[in-house]
Amino acid sequence: MVFKVFYQKTLDEVPVRERTKTLYMEAETEEEVRKKLTDRRYNIEFVTPLSDKALAYEKENNEDFRLEQA
Repeated sequence: MVFKVFYQKTLDEVPVRERTKTLYMEAETEEEVRKKLTDRRYNIEFVTPLSDKALAYEKENNEDFRLEQA
């Protein structure tokens, strides 16, 4: 399953919507995604699974789309 992760690059600042970044990760569960990202010290705001249709949309409309493996 592919998850879309919304995050801030630092834990030291209050989250600001304009600085929110996204990444896409293939994993079995949301917990697996969060565990994999702990070493990056991101402030994870939200993790959501993507349907096949939503994934196709993201691939087509996001020039920075890059799928990471958990």
